[in-house]
Amino acid sequence: MERPRVSFTLDKNILSELDEIAKELGAKKSHIVEQALEMYFDAIDTMIADKRLDEIAEGKMKVLSLAEFKKELGL
Repeated sequence: MERPRVSFTLDKNILSELDEIAKELGAKKSHIVEQALEMYFDAIDTMIADKRLDEIAEGKMKVLSLAEFKKELGL
């Protein structure tokens, strides 16, 4: 897997906590950040799914049956 180098800024308190966690776990900061982002993205996926369910319940979004979906795609 390609691992491009990235650069970003952090609040000094977050960076300090990251340093402490990395030292405690004996892990690279990049590994901890990567794991944290993966967990965050999982949480965001759940939030997006909940939002979409709310939109469906409120009638703001329409759910298509498989037949309707195929028809829309011309299949």
